[in-house]
Amino acid sequence: MGNPFRKNIEKRQGSGFNILSGDSTDGHGGFGVGSLSLDNLTPVIIDPVEERVFLDMGAIHARSEIEKKVKLLENKEELNDPREYWMVWVTTAHTDEGEPKYHGIGACRFYREVEPPEGSRFCRGYKSMPEHVNHMDKALKGHVIIDHMDDKPRYMLREYLKGFSEDYWNNADEKLREAFVDE
Repeated sequence: MGNPFRKNIEKRQGSGFNILSGDSTDGHGGFGVGSLSLDNLTPVIIDPVEERVFLDMGAIHARSEIEKKVKLLENKEELNDPREYWMVWVTTAHTDEGEPKYHGIGACRFYREVEPPEGSRFCRGYKSMPEHVNHMDKALKGHVIIDHMDDKPRYMLREYLKGFSEDYWNNADEKLREAFVDE
């Protein structure tokens, strides 16, 4: 049958996964030491309704496709019939043998109204900023946070990651692959 989300691989935005780069401090010990590098972080967006999975580097700066022309509200309950999306922070690293692998994953919900309110050109949306920041940080540190995802988007993410690079998937730590196993 093949990978049902393979069709979205051709629709990648940007240059694809940010594949591993060198040490941003080059070992000099000066400015920037102790800061986190986002070089190996890639945002993956999941739209379970449209069954789309795609990379969107704009998400790092809150400028992804699903965040454009959106006014964020502080309370999700103020939204009218919002659609749920998943913004997933995926990091890559190298195995001890030097092979690339998926390293960490942090999934976060994002809600957006389908249509803007009457008289406005902006849709309204909601995301928990602390959740997004914390899950991005955890992904950068190699944690896997997907247990709160519904079955369908978790399945979509798994198939997308495997379809993007079977080698990255196979080289990933066992705990990452096990997080996708249905209970």
